[in-house]
Amino acid sequence: MAEYFDINIVIEYMPYFLKGALLTIGVSIVGILFGCILGMFIGMGKMIKKWYFNFPFVWYINFFRGTPLIVQLFLFHFAVLPAMFDSVSATTSLMVTLSLNSAAYVAEIFRAGIKSLDRGQAEAARSLGMSKIQVMRYVVLPQAFKRMIPPLGNEFIVLLKDSALGAMIAAPELFYWGRAAVGEYYRVWEAYIMVALFYLVLTLSLTYLLNYLERRLDTE
Repeated sequence: MAEYFDINIVIEYMPYFLKGALLTIGVSIVGILFGCILGMFIGMGKMIKKWYFNFPFVWYINFFRGTPLIVQLFLFHFAVLPAMFDSVSATTSLMVTLSLNSAAYVAEIFRAGIKSLDRGQAEAARSLGMSKIQVMRYVVLPQAFKRMIPPLGNEFIVLLKDSALGAMIAAPELFYWGRAAVGEYYRVWEAYIMVALFYLVLTLSLTYLLNYLERRLDTE
């Protein structure tokens, strides 16, 4: 077995795998948080009925959903961000790209969650004298949020796995260190099996957490 799997490589690179896993979690959390904030506004913008107002929001979603994430990552890291700032790290480029990409998907989740609610509830709230903002804040969003948790959780899991593309621009996330181990020892079993196990643990933990949160909300 030692011929196929050298545990010493795993032991040597374990601190780097752990460091990369923390960065993977960090950039994913930043991506989903900013994605949710930006996606909420984009989703509301797309719901504007007049086409000349919703046009930029529609095409934002079309661009980020219709082009590969790795193309977006290269575009922002090598072109857009360097044109705006003197120095941009690979980690920053990864976080920005994940946030902007996630916003496009969250916008559709947000829009679908609101559209799924019965319009009669909003009309009833308006008849009681509530403003549009109050209706959205106290009636629509709380109910829509419960329905958005499963797809938002799926988006977070997808984002967590997509962060591995950061290795393509030398962002020191989890997959980056797996590639580094392979490059040093020219052995693939040890590095890639450990990277796969790390991602599996992260995604399964997140899945169980989301399932628990769904059950809690269903009982309230």
